[in-house]
Amino acid sequence: MDPVLLQSGTPTPTGTANATANATATASGPVTTLPETISGALGLTGTFGDIVGGLIGAFLIANIMLGMTALAGPWAKRKITAAFTDRIAVNRIGPFGLLIIVADAVRLLSKELIIPEGVDRPAWDIAPIILPFSALLGFAVIPFGSGLQLADPETGIVFAFAAASIASVGLVMAGYASNNKYSLLGALRSIAQNLAYEIPLVITAASVIIFAGTFRTSEIVAAQTETLVTIAGIAIPGWYAFVNPFAFVLFIAANMAEIGRNPFDIPEAPTEIVAGYQTEYSSVYFVLFYLGEFIHIFLGGALIAVLFLGGPAGPVLPGFVWMVIKMWAFFLFTQWARSAVPRVRIDQLIEIGWKGMLVLSFANLVLTAVLVGVIA
Repeated sequence: MDPVLLQSGTPTPTGTANATANATATASGPVTTLPETISGALGLTGTFGDIVGGLIGAFLIANIMLGMTALAGPWAKRKITAAFTDRIAVNRIGPFGLLIIVADAVRLLSKELIIPEGVDRPAWDIAPIILPFSALLGFAVIPFGSGLQLADPETGIVFAFAAASIASVGLVMAGYASNNKYSLLGALRSIAQNLAYEIPLVITAASVIIFAGTFRTSEIVAAQTETLVTIAGIAIPGWYAFVNPFAFVLFIAANMAEIGRNPFDIPEAPTEIVAGYQTEYSSVYFVLFYLGEFIHIFLGGALIAVLFLGGPAGPVLPGFVWMVIKMWAFFLFTQWARSAVPRVRIDQLIEIGWKGMLVLSFANLVLTAVLVGVIA
């Protein structure tokens, strides 16, 4: 019997059993969340149990993401870039250079926090906090596997996009409050970029919503568990990346602009505007900006996994492991783009967004709606 890939990553027979499982998962409503599991394990009930379970669950998810970011920023980014450019990168501090993470943390956090004259406080102080906070908030509705989801509201995917978009407020605050022309230019560029690419991003995601028929992230994942086609005895899962590869490519392109990676790293373009919105930041504030940037990359990878790659679905390995693998795969892709794809000009960036991505995303949405209407 051909296996299908379920959310837990466990193969099950195709046919009636698969259809029944999908129908049950969709009809049953919200899945058991991580806070519910934790409060049940601790024997806590009621509002107090919900609060304790939520706090512990949020602490665990946040620390997992912070740990992944700590590995990605100081170490993996350098190693991957070095591999692409035929260099060695960090290799002298600890095994494989891994202790560069600790060294960089000590180096950056021990630097003096320089506060330029004329900055607008407290906006200047709040801006670096908003970026990592908005990205971590988006992970509240991301399913990492069976029972590994902080919350599963009916509008889960909308919440994720809304939380991620809060970062734009932080970028504007940083650019305006810094009392620096380069910072202000970076902030204005970030707003122009987000406006041009967030609309195609959401519209492309809407085409997936049409297929799945729900905004709930767990149900979007469950809708992709059916087998799309069987080739030579191998079951190809019904992931929306296979069902609609055009939307998959569109979403990745718009996502790259949202996280500010090449060829769309215009808001902080070092060769043009020093460091953009973060020009006047140092020490722990500088760390917070980069922390937010890398967490947003992983959030982008998580959204791609949920919408197009079956979420935590995968063979043999646990669902959580597959979810992490998919997020790291997107991170690897962003680092390849950073090394291989040249930056576009600001006018080109805006033109691609408004004249290209927007038109293509609406065309994809209309075509998807027509196809689903005909098939249904």
